Amino acid sequence: MCSLTPIRPSQPVQPSAEVAEVVALHDQAFDNLRFIRTAMASAGSFTAVPGWGGVGMGTVGVIGAVLGSLQSTVAAWLLVWALTAVAGATVGALAMVRKARRAGVPLSTGAGRKFALALSPALLVTLPLSAAMVRGGMPFLLPGLWLLLYGTAVVAGGVYSVRPVPLMGACFIGLGVLALFAPPAYGDALLAVGFGGLHVLFGLVIARGHGG
Repeated sequence: MCSLTPIRPSQPVQPSAEVAEVVALHDQAFDNLRFIRTAMASAGSFTAVPGWGGVGMGTVGVIGAVLGSLQSTVAAWLLVWALTAVAGATVGALAMVRKARRAGVPLSTGAGRKFALALSPALLVTLPLSAAMVRGGMPFLLPGLWLLLYGTAVVAGGVYSVRPVPLMGACFIGLGVLALFAPPAYGDALLAVGFGGLHVLFGLVIARGHGG
């Protein structure tokens, strides 16, 4: 009778050094790719500035200028422009979030974060400076102040954005200088040109050249 040799249970196969090296290189490649994508997002331009949102903000600005010109008291005029600022900012913010989501551009990191941080200081000082001018009896200087500060904010944020953005900011600054020395009766008209016309013009440029 032939004897049967017992079958030994198979031993676990140990990966060879070559396989381990390939796995290590694969993981390193993914880490490098992740680092490159993060670096590019941080160093690149913030492209989620909304062109159509700018058109919407310009429309709000024109309406605000028309309503503001109809007011007979400084308090009522200020209220109109405060509501206009809130409405315009809301339109712009919603359009920016929508465009960023559509394009897959982060708002809280990389160029988006730098854009927001650069934009914020000039906008934040607008309220106390405006209050000081009203208290000092100089509300006629507010149109120039608002245009200058907004232009400064846009130029600063535009460093991290597409080319039309800082150019728009420079136009706001030039218009603000003009408004400071123009007769007070032209205040609402110049605000309409800035917050209305410039927003619409550059909004269309950005919408056509930078994805909406």
